[in-house]
Amino acid sequence: METKMLMIAIVCAAAAGFAVLGQAVKAEAAVAAEPAKILIAYYSYSGNTKAVAEQIQKATGGEIFEIKPAKAYPASYNECVDQAKKECGEGFKPQLAGALPDVSKYDVVFVGTPNWWGTMAPPVLSFLSARNFAGKTVIPFMTHGGGGVQRCEADIRKAAPKAAFGKIGVFSGNGGSSVAGWIKEVVKVKR
Repeated sequence: METKMLMIAIVCAAAAGFAVLGQAVKAEAAVAAEPAKILIAYYSYSGNTKAVAEQIQKATGGEIFEIKPAKAYPASYNECVDQAKKECGEGFKPQLAGALPDVSKYDVVFVGTPNWWGTMAPPVLSFLSARNFAGKTVIPFMTHGGGGVQRCEADIRKAAPKAAFGKIGVFSGNGGSSVAGWIKEVVKVKR
């Protein structure tokens, strides 16, 4: 009798788990469907993240915005790596150049960053911290040279806690043809 009750409990727990998982998947898909207005905001040091942002813009017709620090990072790769390591470790938020877009005008905001030391580039942290994303859908995308997502997604979610989130796009280099498939997964666009 105890074995039968245990089996019933296991089946019920599994069914509940699948129901919760199904709702999470539906919620993620729903937040990205049929946006009225799209912003693609990105920071790119080497050009890889910019290439992905431009593919998103071409596919969605959204407005594109390049996040730029007031003081550019060193052109020397090694100097940039050293500075980025220090800034990422400290949670540094550099001042940004120019006026930032008013995110209240958009339904969906794609946010792009390279993976720097396991997290987003500091200019992206500054951008997210300077705006209120309540009621917005944020769809993060990131590029990397082999490091994968690491803490990028979690840190972006932490920096915009009131936003709904779509599925993150994670791309090696400039993403190549994999970007188009991801865009089709996260947003349905009428053009």
